[in-house]
Amino acid sequence: MLNFVTGLGKTVSDGLRGIGEIIILLLQCLRWLTKSLPSKAETVRQFYFIGVQSIPVVLITGAFTGAVLAYTSYNQFAPLGVESWTGAIVAKAQIWQLGPVLVGLMLAGRVGCAMTAELGTMNVTEQIDALDIMGTDPVYFLVLPRVLGLFFMTPVLTAFAMLIGVVAGLFMTVFIMGAEWHFQISQIKEWMIPYDYVQGLSKAFIFGLAVALICCRNGLKTAGGAEGVGKATTTANVACCIAILILNLIMSILLYYFQPVWDTIAYYIDSVLLAVSGWIRHMVGAGW
Repeated sequence: MLNFVTGLGKTVSDGLRGIGEIIILLLQCLRWLTKSLPSKAETVRQFYFIGVQSIPVVLITGAFTGAVLAYTSYNQFAPLGVESWTGAIVAKAQIWQLGPVLVGLMLAGRVGCAMTAELGTMNVTEQIDALDIMGTDPVYFLVLPRVLGLFFMTPVLTAFAMLIGVVAGLFMTVFIMGAEWHFQISQIKEWMIPYDYVQGLSKAFIFGLAVALICCRNGLKTAGGAEGVGKATTTANVACCIAILILNLIMSILLYYFQPVWDTIAYYIDSVLLAVSGWIRHMVGAGW
């Protein structure tokens, strides 16, 4: 019993220490952003590695997820006579939850592990110490480009996954299952609202930031040679997956309660734009 309590306490302590180090790393990145932008060449390299080279796996993941969700949903809805809901259900699920979560998990496995292994290898071979000796902050030179790359490219990849997932779901529903195209499209237009996209893309920003910070932190803390690099990479991947699932629950709850605020803001923005457009039409009609 004592060993269990001790182990539990150590696990909690290590987790809290890791969260604190991640927050400190985030603050260091923000501090550098207020001073100067990172190397353009390194930033572009990270954007290409994270964004362009991840497109195939993201498209495959989104397409097959949308297709299998449509197939399952259609078979459940058909006996009830509401198979026209299939496209809307796929769109809602893909944009609310599956798109950002699956893209985050894919990037944690493909990009996050590579980042941890790369930084971990540099750390155990004392290359990061060499940067310190030369007066170059590793956070500025190594971490910041990766954080920016994942923060900005994750929503872009998520948008691709959302689109291909909905298209694949429609293809499965209409051409494979034999549903009516018109009803599927009309239900999607009726069910989907702009705030749905806000929810999905805002999650993508946070997931990308979490993956970058967790993996870079683990890479910078790597010790113990090649074995240590392997352990750090595995730990980072598991931590990213758990963090994404926990953050998804937290953000789903927060975004649900934030919707009335969003609706109020959108209402006032629409009112202002309507008033401005009316004033412009009036001035143009008056010959101004």
